[in-house]
Amino acid sequence: ELQNQVDFLRSAHPSGLLTLDPSQQESIDTKLRFADEGCKSPEQLIIRFHLFIFLIHAYIVNVHSVPLIDPCERLSVSQKKYVSDALDRKYVNVLIVQDLKRIKISVFKKSKSVPHELQHVMNGETFEKSRVYGLDKADYGMFKMVVCDIIILQLELYYGFMAIVWARSVEIAEHLGLNAKSEIQVGCLFAVILNVIGVFKEMPFKIYSTFVLEEKHGFNKQTAGFFLKDQIKAFAVVQVLTVPVSAAIMYIVQIGGQYFFIWLYAFVAVVSLGIITIYPVYIAPIFDKFRPLEDGELKKSIHDLASSVKFPLGQLFVVEGSKRSAHSNAYFTGLFGVKRIVLFDTLLVNKGLPEDDPSLTESDKGKGCKNEEVLAVLAHELGHWKLGHVAKNIVILQLQMFLIFLAFSQFFTYGPLYEAVGLPAGEKPILIGFMVIVMYVLAPYNTMISFAMTILSRRYEYQADLFAQELGYANELGNALIKLQLDNLGFPVYDWMYSAWNHSHPTVLQRLERLKSYSQGKKLMHKPKTQ
Repeated sequence: ELQNQVDFLRSAHPSGLLTLDPSQQESIDTKLRFADEGCKSPEQLIIRFHLFIFLIHAYIVNVHSVPLIDPCERLSVSQKKYVSDALDRKYVNVLIVQDLKRIKISVFKKSKSVPHELQHVMNGETFEKSRVYGLDKADYGMFKMVVCDIIILQLELYYGFMAIVWARSVEIAEHLGLNAKSEIQVGCLFAVILNVIGVFKEMPFKIYSTFVLEEKHGFNKQTAGFFLKDQIKAFAVVQVLTVPVSAAIMYIVQIGGQYFFIWLYAFVAVVSLGIITIYPVYIAPIFDKFRPLEDGELKKSIHDLASSVKFPLGQLFVVEGSKRSAHSNAYFTGLFGVKRIVLFDTLLVNKGLPEDDPSLTESDKGKGCKNEEVLAVLAHELGHWKLGHVAKNIVILQLQMFLIFLAFSQFFTYGPLYEAVGLPAGEKPILIGFMVIVMYVLAPYNTMISFAMTILSRRYEYQADLFAQELGYANELGNALIKLQLDNLGFPVYDWMYSAWNHSHPTVLQRLERLKSYSQGKKLMHKPKTQ
């Protein structure tokens, strides 16, 4: 019944006002009261989802001839009362998200014992620490999502946030002596103002995550001064990239003609590949200190491993990630020709330094992976390169960008998209059109693609593990995965459905089980035949 009502709303004439007869209004009010009682049956979840759709339509789709920043006039009289009632009921969509997130949090609360696969390496104390850390991160993630993605986002839509920023950009452009009638000049100013606002929106969460959450569990290594300088440098780099790219995008759309999306894709593709190429050489050193890996057994073994798979290794660096966090990692960079491998110092035993180095603290000594385990991790990463995973991801990314620009070219002239976010009729800034289309129009498509990429990423991880196993690093890779799990307080237990949707990497237990099956399968293949 409610679905029929939603369909009725969707089919409403674009230029008309939505009206509900008393029976429909009573039905919706009844279901709202039902949802507000906190029922958790599947039927109630479906009802909440339908109500969420109704809210989205009330806020965005059925908005016509909107004066600048006058949200009440965007809705018919019947909708105004409904939206007010819905807001009084504490955001129905918050209830939906809470039901979905409850699955993740309940796993942390219900899991009380170490999985038997890890009982030989993980004690109860470490398991409890990882459980509490995971629960704290889940609670924080849910709180941030509710505040940012639901409350703030809906308020921004309701009050026409983008239209407000655009209007202020025009005013500031006039005050600075810029050409307020030039969309490119106003658009660049608009992009900078959005970035500034974004910094202030994110900063409380960054500070809490770094100096409360990570600090509480012993991972934060940043001082307040280091953090502040990091944020300033990041903001400067973003502006240096954002302003010229935004200007070029608007210029290409203006002069590109009917098929501007082809030229737009070509430009963005070149820029993105260029950034990937220059980032490790010129941008990454702005934030972290890199040093060449000291000569020794590990360096020689890494070069031998790279040579065995014909990896064009040019440089081998250690990044001082320990000044930022106690988490560890390793990666390689470079698209063309010679490549470089980067190891986090937290990955190496004693940060890759001699035991008597004065910079080592007692908590640092003995931490990290042994040389064979580091080689196993690198064998996994080299598997991604050898199997073409990096190249395939780049191709997929390029195809995605082309499809997004194609969709943008088809929708960006549609007036109601701009009116829905508070702009006067006839005003269609290119940047706002692009943001609305990518964030809202393509949201279902983006969700499906994200899930597909998660599935593909998990498949790639298994393939890279198999590659390392074929190089003879199955046991060492398993040990490294366990050690990294313990050092990073990774919680080993997850709901399989939540993990399949959210985790780009399989869980450590899934990877250990797959490595075990690889080894058993190999033994069976070499087992002599019997009569």
